[in-house]
Amino acid sequence: MTTTLLPPRSGAPEPDRAGPPASPLPGIARILGVGTAVSDRSYSQTDVLEALDITDPKIRQLFLNSAIDRRYLTLPPQGSDGVRLPEAQGDLLDKHKALAVDMGARALQACLKDVGADLADVRYLCVVTSTGFLTPGLSALLIRELGMDRHCSRVDVVGMGCNAGLNALNAVTGWASAHPGELAVMVCAEACSAAYAYDATMRTAVVNSLFGDGAAALALVGGQAGQSVPEAPGVQQAPRVLKFASCVITDALDAMRYDWDREQNRFSFYLDPHIPYVVGAHAELVSDRLLAGTGLRRSDISHWLVHSGGKKVIDAVMVNLGVTRHDVRHTTGVLRDYGNLSSGSFLFSYERLLAEDVVNPGEYGVLMTMGPGSTIETALIQW
Repeated sequence: MTTTLLPPRSGAPEPDRAGPPASPLPGIARILGVGTAVSDRSYSQTDVLEALDITDPKIRQLFLNSAIDRRYLTLPPQGSDGVRLPEAQGDLLDKHKALAVDMGARALQACLKDVGADLADVRYLCVVTSTGFLTPGLSALLIRELGMDRHCSRVDVVGMGCNAGLNALNAVTGWASAHPGELAVMVCAEACSAAYAYDATMRTAVVNSLFGDGAAALALVGGQAGQSVPEAPGVQQAPRVLKFASCVITDALDAMRYDWDREQNRFSFYLDPHIPYVVGAHAELVSDRLLAGTGLRRSDISHWLVHSGGKKVIDAVMVNLGVTRHDVRHTTGVLRDYGNLSSGSFLFSYERLLAEDVVNPGEYGVLMTMGPGSTIETALIQW
């Protein structure tokens, strides 16, 4: 990893002000509903260690100290002797296709049920994945699988990594704003089981201890240009998307990458051990940029929905943003129950927040994801 230049802290105090802005900020689109899905079977970390016959004490400690209780995974098949069989890259691509289509379809259907909409209502479909490559992409496969309107506009976001859910949300809100009143859906489908490489190295152990299978979908609708985003009849807790902000940490470009492992003869993901601190050091910079010009301070944000990137990543973001363990309770809860779900992790947290039924009208939330680039993506929403 190249030397990382950390951003200077502004040191400027937040302006004295009583409460958030009096006038509402203009919205781009409104989030109507969310749906999630996982693969068939979950495993505890001990289950995975036993299934893969991992005995190295350092690797076992890595698994058991991950703050993860269970993950949904599709492990390699067993041979007649009970040993897990190696999977060629072609087999992994087949696994990705099968899992991503299945989970993505179920997440999309759950989302539409949450909204009270039908498949025929979807006018734009954006599908995100980083755990395999397909041509035609998942969007076309989902349209065929579900019998959706073949004239539905679509786009596939491939290979951007764990931050990609917010990159896609930015594009979807733009489409929704340009097509007022029409339903747009984003699906994040990550078959992380299809991106694993098994050997005795710490590089693969870090990845294998962290990621799980999962998909999530989000439905949005935009309003007329120059007008506020319309209310959503019959849909509760539908926040407006107000703004996005990004930060690409180019000095840490190779800190997170999915590339070809010549020894394994397959693709393999790499995470630099310093990446939690790199991400944490830039979290304040991008969050301040997100709030710039809004009249809001970080203390005005009632809900923080951060990507479940790992225990150290979450801790680093907490320290640098000054948020509490309660603020990121859904982030840590998703990590505990599912592991890192890549691009869809923050939507699992969003779903849990809505299930709590604690959000009040007028409250603000920040969505934050991070991934290869190295990149931090953020979005500001208001209920």
